[in-house]
Amino acid sequence: MSNKTGFTTQILHSDRWFGSEHGAVHKPIHTSSQYSYNDAADLVAVFQGKPGYSYARQGTPTTAALEVKLNQMEEGRATLTFATGMAALAAVFTTLLKAGDHIIASQYIFGNTNSLFGTLQRLGIEVSLVDATDVNAVAKAIRPETKLVFVETVANPGTQVADLEAIGLLCQKQKLIYFVDNTLTSPWLFKPKEVGASLVMNSLSKHIGGHAHALGGSITDTGLFDWASFENIVDAYRFGEPAGWGLTQIKKKALRDMGATLAAEPAHRLAVGAETLSLRLDRACDNAMKVATFLDQHPAVAHVAYPGLPHHPQHERAKRLFRGRFSTLVAATLKDNLDCIDFLNQLKIVILATHVGDTRTLALPAAKTIYHEMGAALRQQMGIGENLIRFSIGIEEPQDLIHDLNQAFATLTS
Repeated sequence: MSNKTGFTTQILHSDRWFGSEHGAVHKPIHTSSQYSYNDAADLVAVFQGKPGYSYARQGTPTTAALEVKLNQMEEGRATLTFATGMAALAAVFTTLLKAGDHIIASQYIFGNTNSLFGTLQRLGIEVSLVDATDVNAVAKAIRPETKLVFVETVANPGTQVADLEAIGLLCQKQKLIYFVDNTLTSPWLFKPKEVGASLVMNSLSKHIGGHAHALGGSITDTGLFDWASFENIVDAYRFGEPAGWGLTQIKKKALRDMGATLAAEPAHRLAVGAETLSLRLDRACDNAMKVATFLDQHPAVAHVAYPGLPHHPQHERAKRLFRGRFSTLVAATLKDNLDCIDFLNQLKIVILATHVGDTRTLALPAAKTIYHEMGAALRQQMGIGENLIRFSIGIEEPQDLIHDLNQAFATLTS
């Protein structure tokens, strides 16, 4: 395969170029849970670190093919896949950190990730939530026991954009793991490696899979972090090249010990979905810009948060970092005299569902659903009002989406 081929060309032909059986253009779905060897010494070698397969809990040829594609996308050193995006996040935090460690994370964080941080704190890992749109807030939170800084590229649902470049330089200077959730931008819009990220997470269930019919998550090691200097790598995994120690520990602990394994069938669906990532995302981002502009000008809407709008606080940053695209998430807060539930119930094309990154446009009342558990105080800190609607924009004809929104507004104001 030529290194000069484009993003989509690489993904489309990845299976073929890396060797697929019988001339198939896709890797087959390997359903076997165990793998046999004619020579017991070969089986021993796999258990002791040689590439290969032993038991499907630690991976299959099907997940390996998906990992090759994801690693190409993120231009990483190596990639692991997991059953869900949350499994991928939990894998990193629980296998690389220990009681007494401290991490810094954005206060504008996905609700389930925030819940995971509560679990980490009960395990003795301290978490400081800061305004990650400003690197100075991150710098002020660093302690001697700080091991890791975690941010999302675009916050869900408030669309705040972290100070990604400056935080990368800070982490490099302080020798901290820089862990970036790339889900809402995907490697098509942004490569965290370019701002110094050590580890990158993608929820494959979202834009990369794209069709809301498979769950999965991934962790990519960019090769930029010096794992030989990281004190939490246990002795059992300090073998071979130090560049591989971090991902080895994550794999052994999270896949082998905890079983957060991606099955072959969803791995295959995600791999096929990934082939059209750039095409889908370009269309959906164009749609999101049009929908955000329409909502921003509508008299029933109090505020719209979308990085593509010039009044967004991090508009210029997003424009510079994300290839002139701004992701598919749009947050619209209706005026106080209107009820977002009444509005949502009038939509005909937009689907009322909890998900993002689908080919279809979705909407839900954020405060009353996915962020209900965190409480009013934390919602206020994150800028999530009671009338905020989170839209995940799909690939429908944009005029159909705008007509649907318009007719729903008309029923409220008539």
